[in-house]
Amino acid sequence: MKLNCDLGESYGAWSMPVETEIMVYIDQANIACGFHAGDPVTLKRAIALALEHDVAIGAHPSYPDLQGFGRRSMSMKPEELKACLHYQIAALAGLAKMQGGAVSYVKPHGALYNDLMQDVNLRKTVMQAIYEAGDGELSLMIQAHPDHAALMAQAKDIGINLIFEAFADRRYTDEGYLVSRHRDGAVLSDDEALTQAERFMDKQEVVTESGAIIPIAADSLCVHGDSPGAVDMARKIRLALTHRKLGAKYSYGHEK
Repeated sequence: MKLNCDLGESYGAWSMPVETEIMVYIDQANIACGFHAGDPVTLKRAIALALEHDVAIGAHPSYPDLQGFGRRSMSMKPEELKACLHYQIAALAGLAKMQGGAVSYVKPHGALYNDLMQDVNLRKTVMQAIYEAGDGELSLMIQAHPDHAALMAQAKDIGINLIFEAFADRRYTDEGYLVSRHRDGAVLSDDEALTQAERFMDKQEVVTESGAIIPIAADSLCVHGDSPGAVDMARKIRLALTHRKLGAKYSYGHEK
């Protein structure tokens, strides 16, 4: 299992200063493309840091919603949304190429990410856009969900690979989606996030908001760069992943 983080989200005077610190702990950097956050200088710096630390570069496009940080749903015609995604992916890919790097996957941001999980036609449009942007070579990072087989089948029909992602620091609904950020308790505390991450690692399951247990098989864990204590959280999860990879038992000062 890998560790990823949403980065490159500074914009002008608004700074997200965790990138230099957190890059040493992650495997995949989801870098904003300018439509929800990220100005050109920020994107170039994020790419350079990813290359310096041998971190895979992913495009993190959104609806065109800079004012709302990409967290507002928008109704767009398929061709309009495709063009919007192509524009963002191409921008990041071009900046990466200039520095000797390449974009290897795409993770939609915010409302677009959540909407495509529940709208099969929107998901098809996004998958087609990613296929077209990378001639089938770009993978789509998508939320790991109990309906794993249906997601895989749709991606196979279009010709792209999926990277299934789980969230260490977000609470889940009983249906396997993320609890809205507008609701209390949607973002977990550091201790809760670590416990949830370890459950993903060890059991490939999550405890939902009602206390139910549902299966979630993930390839990568996300820590949000704008979460309080994101760097420390990433460090702890990296330690947990490393010790499991080595077959060692690890405890954070308490019995497991």
